[in-house]
Amino acid sequence: MKRRLSLVVGMVVFLALGVMAQDVTRVPGGSHINGTEPQTASKPAPDWIVPASSVERQEDAGLRMHTNIVFRSLDGSDKPTHGASPAAIAAIDPLVTVGRYEETPQSLGCIYLGSPSSAGCLPNYSSGAGGPSAAGWGAIAVVEAGDDSSFFADMSAFDSYWGLPGASLTKVEMRNSCSTTPDCSAFGWCGEDALDSEFAHVYASKAAIVMVEACSTSTADLMAAESEAFNYIAKTFGGGTVSNSFGGAEFSGETSYDSLFTTFGNGLDGYPVTAFASAGDSGCGAAWPSSNPWLTSAGGTSIYRLTTTGHFKEEGCWSGSGGGVSSVETMGQSLDYQYPMCGNDTSACPGNPSNRLTPDFAFNSDPNSGVDLYQGSFYGGWTCCWGGTSEASPSLAAVVDRANNRLSSCWYNPFNGWCFYTNAENNLLYSQLPTYTAYTANFYDITPATSDGVNNGCTVAKGWDYCTGVGSPRRTLGK
Repeated sequence: MKRRLSLVVGMVVFLALGVMAQDVTRVPGGSHINGTEPQTASKPAPDWIVPASSVERQEDAGLRMHTNIVFRSLDGSDKPTHGASPAAIAAIDPLVTVGRYEETPQSLGCIYLGSPSSAGCLPNYSSGAGGPSAAGWGAIAVVEAGDDSSFFADMSAFDSYWGLPGASLTKVEMRNSCSTTPDCSAFGWCGEDALDSEFAHVYASKAAIVMVEACSTSTADLMAAESEAFNYIAKTFGGGTVSNSFGGAEFSGETSYDSLFTTFGNGLDGYPVTAFASAGDSGCGAAWPSSNPWLTSAGGTSIYRLTTTGHFKEEGCWSGSGGGVSSVETMGQSLDYQYPMCGNDTSACPGNPSNRLTPDFAFNSDPNSGVDLYQGSFYGGWTCCWGGTSEASPSLAAVVDRANNRLSSCWYNPFNGWCFYTNAENNLLYSQLPTYTAYTANFYDITPATSDGVNNGCTVAKGWDYCTGVGSPRRTLGK
């Protein structure tokens, strides 16, 4: 297997030109596309737009993957809203009429990590507004399709505007099935590249960001990139997390790929790596690789603000968030983190052993509480307002990296020298559900009350549910 590596540490200065059109599907009233009829949330939300790269086609199941990125346009067009800066974009429409704002590194860092503290965790669109304090270890790998030629420059521009520490960046171009890696624009993945890398860096700025670029959107090519992502960050950085914002419908042969999302190795050769995957943007229903029980599935939330002050009000289920019961994946003896919740309840948790349920926990994904991205080669600079569970996967990967527990699917036990295979991250998340103090301190419980009447077509409930899993993170304890 051939690959080409590019390494940049710190900042790079770049000016990007040109904006290209993109095929889109408009989704009215908070509903979503899932290959059949759109479903409508119980309380309508403003339109969001599904780029062609995120449209799920049943005929692609098992053959190729789609992105889980969506956006809301503020200017009435079917393209992301452009501006010279986030402040210029925010001036177009701050979304106060629906209790939503564009979110920023500063406001999201305040909500999810409590740093920096700010009354009401207000979004700040001004240059140098900052974000969470510097933290993180090892590396966060993001697996993408195609080459993002402006990756280094985009990260530099993003960090410079927000006043974030410069990132240690590596790009790995896979050459397993191509002699030259196609540009990300060939697949419509350039916005995905920016969202994954920029917001992984926001919450764990000391972790290196490694972009592993597959030759295509085919399942085979992305799985080759997945294997490389695990191997590269383990051997180069000693471990970290891997984020996968792509997904697709479940298929009969998916379990043959599941081991690629685990760390294999015995004794001191085992490296702490945990994988994450987006739960999907098509509402109720399980998707793969999110349903792989060896990784952590990322669901989506909406952030609501007071229309009078803009202060944080509550966090609810995003109506587009994926989540459901896998028709293929089951939980084995070493993957029992959901069994205490389900037992043999075949009505709520079908199968014996129980079928895999998704998601595991959740993060802001609603484009109506979306974020600004800087992507130069395709979009020409700053655009908004982006969301989808493609925001949740890299963000949660970064929160877990920041927590520095260095969990893995292979835990070396010095007592007997064995490597115990289990999903240690999910064991930790689910172990807090029955606790009185830890759960309420470490997670925000999304319920029907906090969701403002919105669901994703599945039940939203106190504790675990099919939209947000155990909830959304608050600070880094228990992650």
